[in-house]
Amino acid sequence: MEKQRVSVSVIAILLLALHVSSNYTEEEEESDRIEALPGQPKVTFQQFSGYVTVNEVAGRALFYWLTEAVQDPLEKPLVVWLNGGRAVFDDNISKLTYLLSISPRSPPKSDSPLFFSPSSIYRQCRHVLLTLFDQICSKDSLQFLIRWMKRFPRYKNRDIYVTGESYAGHYIPQLAREIVNHNAKAKHKINLKGFMVGNAVTDNYYDNLGTVTYWWSHAMISDKTYHQLISTCDFKRQKESNECESLYYYAMDQEFGNIDQYNIYAPPCNNSDGSTGATRQTMNLPHRPHRVFRELSGYDPCTEKYAEIYYNRPDVQKALHANTTGIPYKWTACSETLNRNWNDTDDSILPIYRELIAVGLRIWVFSGDVDSVVPVTATRYSLAQLKLDTSIPWYPWYVKKQVAGWTEVYKGLTFATVRGAGHEVPLFKPRAAFQLLRSFLQGEPLPKKWK
Repeated sequence: MEKQRVSVSVIAILLLALHVSSNYTEEEEESDRIEALPGQPKVTFQQFSGYVTVNEVAGRALFYWLTEAVQDPLEKPLVVWLNGGRAVFDDNISKLTYLLSISPRSPPKSDSPLFFSPSSIYRQCRHVLLTLFDQICSKDSLQFLIRWMKRFPRYKNRDIYVTGESYAGHYIPQLAREIVNHNAKAKHKINLKGFMVGNAVTDNYYDNLGTVTYWWSHAMISDKTYHQLISTCDFKRQKESNECESLYYYAMDQEFGNIDQYNIYAPPCNNSDGSTGATRQTMNLPHRPHRVFRELSGYDPCTEKYAEIYYNRPDVQKALHANTTGIPYKWTACSETLNRNWNDTDDSILPIYRELIAVGLRIWVFSGDVDSVVPVTATRYSLAQLKLDTSIPWYPWYVKKQVAGWTEVYKGLTFATVRGAGHEVPLFKPRAAFQLLRSFLQGEPLPKKWK
């Protein structure tokens, strides 16, 4: 890929339950244009957002947010970004907390405007954000791409890459396979070139084994608790025994302390009342309910708090063409409604990796190495099961004369770590994430030398 093509745009999408028409008009694209976002400075790029119906019978629609590149947006590849999580929100902006880590703005404080971030990934790509059930996700995501490109026909022939983090470790390979199968019989093919996932839920057994191992190796739990977990828990099961669950709860309540599991070295968010603001929730990361201190920490550890304030503002929702039916409750960054009844999930995504490696897609997997929810050990255990031959042995890669992480290139897949990054890598290490995405789009190994 030519180097001048690495600067691209940003698009975000979410599953929303809506009953809307699927009849498109020539005016739809223009009606989706974002004239200005409250608090955002004057910008030179175009933005669009709105709903695209993917299932008329069920009334499902996806909400998208497109941010075009500053320069030559029509010559750039389309990058589809799906964040993780297992949640569906009715007609609201969900998971947009994390969009701010890949868009041309920093997380907005409650009383502060958005501002341009020179290191944001939007300089690299056009993104999509999405949360869905596994099987519904892949089919609805494919329908979204097909119908969205009808609304924006100038993007139909663009190179497409699909990317994401966390539970998108399921969504992204499943969508890629859906696109490959679609292309095998479609007259108008989607020009999929590859996919990339980060801190990705991949395989029940190895993810859970790797997570417990990470906790122990990073001194988060005692030797006793570690050995009890290893000997008691059946990591292949979707629902563990009560004895195993009790051990998990004990570790988190008694041994973890008040930390952010998504970045174990990040400071907590301090509220105005002086408390840390950590809240206990039931999470399914990677594969079973965990009571954890849920504080999504980034460069500013209060990102999630700012996002909830900002996206619940009526003027922001109006500018984004969101919440069109006026739901009676507030948007929140994380919902547990569906987590408690989650049944549609693959035990392992590794068979899909084997399929997509065989068809020649470009595949990259990366891990922020201070995430304890879907940690680097889990990913390494999972990828080792593919038994791929090594093309370029393990080496440190650099950004601005600093080691940004480590990487190894296999035949069919590239793996990279991002040093000091938590669960959402662009939120913690935007410059390293920028280089990671640039190398991925260019199809080149990460830089070995100082730059």
